Amino acid sequence: MALGALIGAYQEDDSGGLAALLPLAGRTLLEYQVRAVSAAGASPIIVLVERIPAALNQAFDRLRGEGLNVIPVSDGSEAATRFEAGELVLLIGDGVAPPLDLLIGLEADAESLVVTVPDDEPHQDYERIDGASRWSGVALIEARMLGATAAMLGDWDLPSTLLRRTLQDGARLVPVAPGSEPLLARNAGELAIFERSLVAASRGPCTDLASRFALPLVEDFATERLMETNVRPVLLIYAALILTLAGAFAFTRGWLWTGLIALVLSTPLDLIARRLGILRLRPLAEKSLSRRLLWPAAGLALLALGWWQAQAGSGWGAMLAVATGLAFAQAYDLEKTGSDLPMPAWLLSRRNAILAGLPFAIAGAWTGYVVGVLVYAAISFFFVQYIVHRVRPELTAH
Repeated sequence: MALGALIGAYQEDDSGGLAALLPLAGRTLLEYQVRAVSAAGASPIIVLVERIPAALNQAFDRLRGEGLNVIPVSDGSEAATRFEAGELVLLIGDGVAPPLDLLIGLEADAESLVVTVPDDEPHQDYERIDGASRWSGVALIEARMLGATAAMLGDWDLPSTLLRRTLQDGARLVPVAPGSEPLLARNAGELAIFERSLVAASRGPCTDLASRFALPLVEDFATERLMETNVRPVLLIYAALILTLAGAFAFTRGWLWTGLIALVLSTPLDLIARRLGILRLRPLAEKSLSRRLLWPAAGLALLALGWWQAQAGSGWGAMLAVATGLAFAQAYDLEKTGSDLPMPAWLLSRRNAILAGLPFAIAGAWTGYVVGVLVYAAISFFFVQYIVHRVRPELTAH
């Protein structure tokens, strides 16, 4: 069934401005709401407004620039004409910041429902439904109900009236799951708490030692700064790729420290890009070409380092070590990719291998670094072989 969305954006916050324009994750609350309902599959997305100040108009322009079908309207009757009769409409209350996991899958019920929070002191600002529950600010209504309500509305508040009529029509009450409660925000301080939870939730699993121990501070700092900018996450992936290729070029010229620094600078960028995509509710594709190219580009940098060391006196042994190490690394990657078993963080990764070069570089043992990567890749390959071909059958047998 088709799903649309209706978002209120006319209530004032505690300072007299629009609650929809409160800052959240480097943008506005309204932009978060629109991206959230879009991620849940809603289109069109109708925003009910009484006036459009410059800041709100800029938010609309940014959203349209992302390809989102967002349409501002000034009254309920106009909003009703934007939906088809049999359509379900995701209703989001004014100033409400809903967690994305609450919205995903709501339309699968194919019936009207109202998501509720308890009628207790922490939720006293939410609209009361009965003696036991209040409206969370999220509901699923039928488009026909929107049209009928708009026709008789007069000066009444549309979302509130829609809620009442939907309840009278027998909508199902669904208590919100713990940890997934929408936030009703009336000032920037309240949203700051929600923002911190979003930033924390954007941290992905630490799959290697580098992301677990060496990069978290850099990753957190850069994410918090960049989420307030217009930097697109994919540009950070391109930057990581360019830095890796620049490192490879520097190795061919004998600028070994320059090359290694370029590689080190590339290590957090894909992690930051992934987090920005999550914060903007537009996650990067895991198998995008630019992300897949980071692995072979790192291999090219190692090949360039081996070639320079061979020319600088290490002879053919350096190139043999590189070629063997790359073969083990690729075999390891294929084995790991084909398995869904959890892998230890110490195994070979692009970031681990790059940062492991720092102690070798400090000691001036560049050829030793090449040999070290070979040993590291071989150990990782044989360990994954053991996991996949011995541990998995044992688990399956039990």
